[in-house]
Amino acid sequence: MQSNIFSRLFVGQNLVSLKEVDSTNTFLKNVLSNSKPVPDGTVIMAEAQYAGRGQQQNGWHAEPGKNLTFSLLLNPVFLSISQQFDLNRAISLGVHYALKPILGEPLSIKWPNDIYYDDYKLGGILIENILSGEKIKHSVIGIGINVNQDEFPPHVPNPVSVKQILHSDYDLRQLLLEICGGIEAYYLKLKAGRTDELRSGYLDILYGLNESRNYKSNDSVFEGTIKNVTPEGLLVVNTLNGDKLFGLKEIEFLK
Repeated sequence: MQSNIFSRLFVGQNLVSLKEVDSTNTFLKNVLSNSKPVPDGTVIMAEAQYAGRGQQQNGWHAEPGKNLTFSLLLNPVFLSISQQFDLNRAISLGVHYALKPILGEPLSIKWPNDIYYDDYKLGGILIENILSGEKIKHSVIGIGINVNQDEFPPHVPNPVSVKQILHSDYDLRQLLLEICGGIEAYYLKLKAGRTDELRSGYLDILYGLNESRNYKSNDSVFEGTIKNVTPEGLLVVNTLNGDKLFGLKEIEFLK
C-alpha cells in the first residue's frame, strides 16, 4: 500500500495506492467502519480489482494496470437524503469536465451515471451513501474508466477505451489528477448551493436527450424521448401515452 500527495487539491490530497483489492468501494467502507478518521477527499486507487461492481451489483471488468479503478470519500453532511441525486450530478459533471478536453464532443453521461463516448461505454460511477438521520454522513464514490485496455471480453457490452479513441496510451496518474480536479470543482458548486446550475449542466451532457429511441420497461418495448430528469433523479421519457417517470433499473436503453 502506497500513499501519495497531490498538491493544491482537496479531492485526492490523500491518495492510497493498492496493487490488488476486491473492490475499492468495499475497501474504503471497511476503513470507515473501523472508526478511525479518514480525511475528506481520500482516494483509494487499485491496479487490479477482482470483484469490482457497477450499479445494482453489476460486475465491472478491467484489465489490471491498464485502467483507472478508484474510490473517493466525500462527507457531504450539508446534503439531505432528498438531494442525493444532486451529488450524482456533481460527480458526473466533474468527470465529464475532465475528460472532454481529451476526448471531445461525443462524450456524454448516460442516465444515471455511465460515461459514454458516442454509443460506447467508457466507464461508470457507483455512489454508495452512508446516512445519519436525514443527512448524508459519507459518500463512497467508485469510478472506473477504460483507459489503456485494447481488448474486452465478449460479455462486456459496447465498451470503448481512451486508447481506442486516441490510438495512444494515456498516463493513468495524470488522468486521475485531472478527474479529481474536475470533481472538486463541481463538488464545491454543490456545496455552495448552485443546484440549478448542476441540474441544467447535467441535462446538457445527457446521452439521448431529445432523441427518439427505443426503450424497454416491464418486458414492453416502446419508442420514447428523454425530456428531463427530476430533482430526485427520475428519468422523464415522453412516450405515445405522455410523459412517464422511471427510476433506476426500471428502464432499459435499447440499441
